[in-house]
Order: sequence, then structure tokens, then C-alpha cells
Amino acid sequence: MKQNPIVRRGFTLVELLVVIVIIAALAGLTAPMVIRQRKKADQTEAVNNARQIGLALMEFENEYSSFPDSTTATAVTTATGNTPKTGSTANALFHQLFAAGYTQSEAMFYCKAAYTKKPDGDISTSTKALDAGECGFGIIMNGTAAFNASSNPGRPICAAPFTSDVAADTFDKDIFDGKAVILKIDNSVVSANINPTSKKVTMNGKLLLDTSAGSLFEGASPTWSYPVSK
Repeated sequence: MKQNPIVRRGFTLVELLVVIVIIAALAGLTAPMVIRQRKKADQTEAVNNARQIGLALMEFENEYSSFPDSTTATAVTTATGNTPKTGSTANALFHQLFAAGYTQSEAMFYCKAAYTKKPDGDISTSTKALDAGECGFGIIMNGTAAFNASSNPGRPICAAPFTSDVAADTFDKDIFDGKAVILKIDNSVVSANINPTSKKVTMNGKLLLDTSAGSLFEGASPTWSYPVSK
């Protein structure tokens, strides 16, 4: 008996358009979640790196009685024979941790920002180690001197990410979904809200570097030592 052949028909143009529309709609719904998760991962990396910086700073402070500044740079050279980077940038100050032997990792100073690049791991010279863009965190100084562990433990000591102009005491709200990563002297790390208009960060209801009565920096002269942009 003769059998009827099976007729296979393809998708019609309308059916293809419907599928494309559905795929586009799903992509539109999931894209914000993917972006948010990516930002959360970048923030987590910055928090973990800030903790490592805190540990290295505490070891350094135990040996040199303060966090890095121009005085400790001389002491490091005398004690180790290694010469840190010169200058007062965050890159130069953090480089004292390399010269003093408390870290060999550039990666811990990185955080995603408009002014940073992934560290290349080359620490063979003071020029190569923490080159421009390889440090994402700023460090807070007491004028030109450094703070130490005996200061108010709730005071912030390092923070990121700054806006692309870096040296304006403003933070980039787009990197970590409106958050700044703050390392405090007690080695705790918090994520603080960035004001979307002023791009400033507040802690305990006051601006980060506020020196008024009752503030974290009352009686001090806090200033930023900024990272060097790539």
C-alpha cells in the first residue's frame, strides 16, 4: 500500500519573529541581574583585598610604630636596605610594605575602577611594583604624617573606588552599585553608601573626613593620599 510522504515544514516568518522577541525580552530581563552580580563580585574582591591590606598595615605598624609615611620610608631603608618608591601617593606609601617584606602581591591593592588596571605581577623594581593604575585604594594621612593603631579604631584608613579624576574626594557610585569599600583602623571592612549627587561617603552620619566635634577625626587633620591613575 502506498504511504503518504511526511511533509516537514519549517518555521514561518511570524514564528521566527515571535521567538526572537521572546529571546530579546528574556535578555532584557536577565541583563540587569547579570550586571548586578558582576558588580557584587567586584565589590567582594575589593573587600577581600582591603582585609589583606589591613593585615599588612598592622604588621608594618607593629614594626615601625605607624602606618607608612615619609619617616617610615627612611626607617625601612635603614632596616632592610631596600628603597621604597618616593613621593606621597598611595602607590608610594603602599610600596613600603613591599620594601619592608610584608607582601609580595600587587593583586591585593587592586580594585576595579575607571583609573585602575589589573596588576601585572612585576615587582622586580620599585618602578614596576605598584605602577600607575595598579593600586585602587587611597590611604588617609594625618596631614603629612601617618596614623597608627592607637588612633580611634573606628577611623577609616583606606577606601575605594574614587571617581576617574581620582584627586577630588569623590567616589564612583557605578562601580559597586552605589557602595564604597572602607577599611578601618581596627581592620574591619565596611561597605558605605555613596551619595549619588555629591559622590561623598558618610559614616556615622558625618562625611568621611569630617573633623567636627563628635566625628571620627575630631582633633586630627585627615587628608587623602590618592592612588595614581593608569
